[in-house]
Amino acid sequence: MPKVLISDKMSPQAEVIFKQNGVEVDVKTGLSEDELCKIIGDYDGLAIRSSTTATRRVIEAGKNLKVIGRAGIGVDNVDIPAGTENGVVVMNTPFGNSITTAEHAIAMMMSLARQIPSANSSTHAGKWEKNKYMGVEVAGKTLGLIGCGNIGSIVADRAQGLKMKVVGFDPYLSPEKAKERNIEKVELEELLKRADFITLHTPLNDATRNILNEQSLAKTKKGVRIINCARGGLIVEADLKKAIESGHVAGAALDVFEEEPAKTNPLFGLENVVCTPHLGASTSEAQENVAIQVAEQMSDYLINGTVTNAVNIPSVSAEDAAKLKPYVNLATQLGSFAGQIIDSGIKSIKIEFEGAAAKLNVKPLTSALLTGILAPHISSVNMVNAPVVAKDRGIAISEVTHDRTGDYQNLIKLTVATEKGEQYVAGTLFGGTKPRIVEVGSVKLEASLGRNMLYISNEDKPGLIGNLGKVLGDASVNVANFHLGRGDTKTGGALALVEIDQKPTEDLIKTIAKLQSVVVAKILSFEV
Repeated sequence: MPKVLISDKMSPQAEVIFKQNGVEVDVKTGLSEDELCKIIGDYDGLAIRSSTTATRRVIEAGKNLKVIGRAGIGVDNVDIPAGTENGVVVMNTPFGNSITTAEHAIAMMMSLARQIPSANSSTHAGKWEKNKYMGVEVAGKTLGLIGCGNIGSIVADRAQGLKMKVVGFDPYLSPEKAKERNIEKVELEELLKRADFITLHTPLNDATRNILNEQSLAKTKKGVRIINCARGGLIVEADLKKAIESGHVAGAALDVFEEEPAKTNPLFGLENVVCTPHLGASTSEAQENVAIQVAEQMSDYLINGTVTNAVNIPSVSAEDAAKLKPYVNLATQLGSFAGQIIDSGIKSIKIEFEGAAAKLNVKPLTSALLTGILAPHISSVNMVNAPVVAKDRGIAISEVTHDRTGDYQNLIKLTVATEKGEQYVAGTLFGGTKPRIVEVGSVKLEASLGRNMLYISNEDKPGLIGNLGKVLGDASVNVANFHLGRGDTKTGGALALVEIDQKPTEDLIKTIAKLQSVVVAKILSFEV
């Protein structure tokens, strides 16, 4: 009988679920790392919340450990590479607290609109300042969602019940899905201009960090109110303070902060700022939901071998794992390449497999491609939940396998239809193990992908290579590999993929983009 250790306080229902599923369970909380290392070898599974840290030392001491389940979405307290290296599946429960977090955002919006925290303190102090706290109605107002995924969509539904009009900015929300959810899909600048309330529901990554800053806040409607229950770092707090003090922003409600625990903050002390200590997922229902989910998932894996919401492995049998490994690497790189060069909403994704690739179990490869495409914008996506995330955003996925063999013994083609047109990229394995990009649109080339890559689309005219080399040399940026390709003669387009030894600055990218004949210049990053 499999045996699981629950090392953090969680709902007693988790213990009940384990036992009902035929899993032996012990509950031992408050263990130090040394204490955990001494006993973890007796267990097949470890169920945790946020208090226990599953370090490399703990994982390596777990000689029988097969799965770590995190009751909640964050897995920063698990050494995932160590888990992968030691054959331990790491699971989380990404959707267990969605309703709770969405409700908290609505509660924060209402508190801000009616100045409830300040009015409460004033009344407790016996002041009865009825005329001081003049609020605003939310009915008839426009709510702007930055991020329309699972939580954002629930917020939209609740806001519509309050008779608000909802507009949303999310590059990965399809027009069809937006219509189904009664969200008017708009670009960010349009949202900033129109919204009376703005609420953020997006992960923190390079694309979203500081998304609300001095420049973007200046584009908002005067009197806007801002709510953030997503991630600290999405808002430049000093810029928000200035906008509030100037009167341009009427107020803000924040559950998350750039530095946590937030003992001090530029926004603390402002009367029209409502703050809570990261309470988004803090309800008894949410904690029970994630505890039940993690127990069900871990039991299913230990009893049946079923993998759900894993963050470090695809759903694949041991027999296929060795064959698929290099193809998974290729698929991830292809997807990541496409995901980083696309700058508009995705409508559909077509994946074609030729030659040796067509004879494999292509489902994990599709998951790897989707993970690569979505990961630059969605932090919690992985090979297990990528298809669900894509479906939730209304992205149509199609797989095609071809018996034919063309110029390459194996080939994976990816066609992504966006709101601005189609993006096409294809890749192969050289020597059966080495990923190569062989086509981008109409451009044929053979390129390996490094950690830092310059992607430059340009007109096929003389001078680019020399000008680019001079700019990089002047910036002391060393070139590792330089790949060139030309499109058909009708379009006159060309492409350069340049591997460099360090990540360039934004100023350098802007300088390259201004070079004669350059159409697009971007920095791409890959795990190698």
